[in-house]
Amino acid sequence: MKIALLGFGTVGQKVAKILESRKNFYENKYGFSPEIVLVEDSNSQGYHTNGLNPKKLLERKEEKGDVGSGRKLDLNDVEFDVLVECTPTNLEDGEPGLSNILQSLELGRDVVTSNKGPLAIAWEELKQTSSKNDSILRYEATVGGAMPTINLAKDSLAGNKIKQIRGILNGTCNYILSRMRGGGLPYDHVLSEAQDLGIAEADPSYDVEGIDTALKIVILANSLLDFNVKYSDVDVTGITGITSEALDLANEENRVIKLIGKVNGDKLEVGPKMIPKNHPLAVKGTLNVASLKTDLAGEITITGKGAGASETASSIISDLISINRVRNFR
Repeated sequence: MKIALLGFGTVGQKVAKILESRKNFYENKYGFSPEIVLVEDSNSQGYHTNGLNPKKLLERKEEKGDVGSGRKLDLNDVEFDVLVECTPTNLEDGEPGLSNILQSLELGRDVVTSNKGPLAIAWEELKQTSSKNDSILRYEATVGGAMPTINLAKDSLAGNKIKQIRGILNGTCNYILSRMRGGGLPYDHVLSEAQDLGIAEADPSYDVEGIDTALKIVILANSLLDFNVKYSDVDVTGITGITSEALDLANEENRVIKLIGKVNGDKLEVGPKMIPKNHPLAVKGTLNVASLKTDLAGEITITGKGAGASETASSIISDLISINRVRNFR
């Protein structure tokens, strides 16, 4: 499998490192022989039809800050089987990820992505382009890091009708609320602490205002419930208004406050909710949790790490192996 890897930040680098270090394991266990032929970061590109050396790529990125000195090639001029799209999420227009993904699908190439923007902005266009060109589009890494929510629903729960989806889908918010409650600390103090630990970004608004969770809810609603919704269709409230006093009041009622994303009927919402302390959704720290209510299997709940380079790379590689199986079967 020849891979074009666009986006060589933390996640892209982790994917390259794992594919190199586990090459023999993947070949022996899955018959999966990945070969990165193209790598692109924000200002450079490396390409070789016979494959690039991931170790040398990582060394160059660390030493020089780029992945190559050659001119940037258009995907039309690259020989590859699968695009791995790891560029940053852009909520405004989904670019450059949206164009990268559409072009690959139009070329009849498969796509694995961790980029939420294109899926939240242009789901129907991506779905139709994938179908028209017999291309496979996989995106487990866009929701819940290593938590296999989408593949669980599409594979293990195939034959079920999913009636409701809800969950904690942002580790930053969950850490802040857990820490505020556990330490009796104010929001600003815990946010600063989370930033020092690398759990929250320097500009945390994307997480704490509920935007990230809302994008994930849109992706789940569209892909699992056959909706055609966008971010603007979600009723969103973040956690910036949560006080220590509110958490104390919830505690007196044997409850906790969590930022919950939910799809129920035709309503999509994200906001702080009080739930019982012993509820399956009441996970602590940076953990994520998703609960799928089905007509046959009942309610299925899964928990896992929702962020982190290794966790996101785990989902990307799982999708690559899945595509390899499908292509070999065909």
